[in-house]
Amino acid sequence: MERVATIIGLAGIGCFALAGILTGYLPVAHLSKIEYQRLEEVAPEPSLEFLDLAKRYPGQFEKYYGKPTGEAFREALELGRDIYIAEACWHCHSQFVRPVSNEEERFGPVSWAAEYQNEMFLPHLFGTRRIGPDLIREAGKHGNDWHVAHFYDPTLVSPPSVMPRYPWFYDGEKPNKKGIAIITYVQWLGSWATPEALARAEGGKENPK
Repeated sequence: MERVATIIGLAGIGCFALAGILTGYLPVAHLSKIEYQRLEEVAPEPSLEFLDLAKRYPGQFEKYYGKPTGEAFREALELGRDIYIAEACWHCHSQFVRPVSNEEERFGPVSWAAEYQNEMFLPHLFGTRRIGPDLIREAGKHGNDWHVAHFYDPTLVSPPSVMPRYPWFYDGEKPNKKGIAIITYVQWLGSWATPEALARAEGGKENPK
């Protein structure tokens, strides 16, 4: 009986050690080979959506961001990410397309490790569950007008939505600094992660998709 208990104990320790290697060491070893990218590298120029916001809301935009420069774009991105975290958007939205089920058909190409080796994903925002859709491929799926209406009152564009309203993102009915920032951030997610960019970040490997 003692021998059986010893074998079971050793097997348990072995499984624990194996789990540590698979979930701890191997991911770190892989990521250490992928170059870490600064914000300037993944967002060198203003996105088309950011430029569009400057045209649609010129008074608001100039008041909070001045001209639509690369520096203003990165300022809005960082603020948008901070708002995303502060408003706990990650409680209901994930930012990771998994290689299971039909996720690729629903949300787009499966996520690559290289996508998360940059300044905008510290801390990571994989999320805890999906009450709303995954957002890592959100860039360009909807126009800015859709997002302006959606954050103001989600049921205007998605009647069954349980997402709360965010009136503090607006001055009246026009997006303020926070509103422009969160829309800029959501519209950026996945935009820079082209197959070519990911292949370069992963060390020249071809994107299987």
